[in-house]
Amino acid sequence: MLDVPTKLSAQVRFFATGNARKTDPVDAHSVALAALYAPADPGLRPVVVEDDLVVMGMMVDRRDELGRARTQTVNRLHRLLLELIPGGAKTFLSAPQARALVATVKPRDLVGKTRRRLVVELIGELEVIDRKIKAAEKELTTLVTERGSSLLELTGIGPTGAARLLADVGDIHRFRDKDRFASWNGTAPLDASSGAQQRHRLSRAGNRRINRTPHIMAVVQLRNPTPGREFYDARKAGGTPSLMAMRSSKRRLSNVVYSRMLDDQNRRDFERQAGEVTGPGGHRGNDSDSSVTGSQPHTGSSNKPLPGPVTSQRRTPALARS
Repeated sequence: MLDVPTKLSAQVRFFATGNARKTDPVDAHSVALAALYAPADPGLRPVVVEDDLVVMGMMVDRRDELGRARTQTVNRLHRLLLELIPGGAKTFLSAPQARALVATVKPRDLVGKTRRRLVVELIGELEVIDRKIKAAEKELTTLVTERGSSLLELTGIGPTGAARLLADVGDIHRFRDKDRFASWNGTAPLDASSGAQQRHRLSRAGNRRINRTPHIMAVVQLRNPTPGREFYDARKAGGTPSLMAMRSSKRRLSNVVYSRMLDDQNRRDFERQAGEVTGPGGHRGNDSDSSVTGSQPHTGSSNKPLPGPVTSQRRTPALARS
């Protein structure tokens, strides 16, 4: 089983007979044809299913479902509290705060009493969801740590973001370089230059679930006195608009994530070859830096990095300093 990029299967589908419309049977046929002629493309890598990554994917999906359920429950609480209490409650409401707020209300009419009872029931549901979220994040932290990943050391990445990266990426070596990784996660800008005017615009392509992780990293680092904030301020001082400076920060943080994941994978592969990995989770050992350099392919505009020197050496994690 080979990992066939979507662009490669799209090219096969485009040059095939027919109208090149994307349907499940046609797409499966295109992927099969691309894999059939894999010896002509040494860039295709075999897909290896690892149990711990499958579990991470299941758990992070469950964590996302709990997050959506919590949002829905809080919205219902706000609707009832707005009818029960003049002015309602504050936007970011926790279960203890809601319970303390509803304790001050003693309605005497039937409608008010029913509304208060529903609020108490929703508060109980919110407490159950919060406990499940806490347990899920604890399990995700354990899974990421046992995997030997150091992503949790980066400022702005929590157990959910780290697990999502590991589960969706799999083997980081399937990305030839940091530019291909940025194109896949949607942080690589699109070239929109015209004549002497050099500019880039936002790319809506890529894995949007993964794109959320560098976005959260950038937001967290901008809210704290970090080198990421210094980089953003420097771009703003140079005349870069706020949105473009934010996109530049996400692009550089993508390089940080790629470098860290590549180092972790190289260390894990080395330990496996040396016979030091005794289970699917492995353990952390060699702390030496691994090279991230390699041949630079000819890339399209969606694979181009931002202008200026960008290095993927281990000095870039300074952006993610706690």
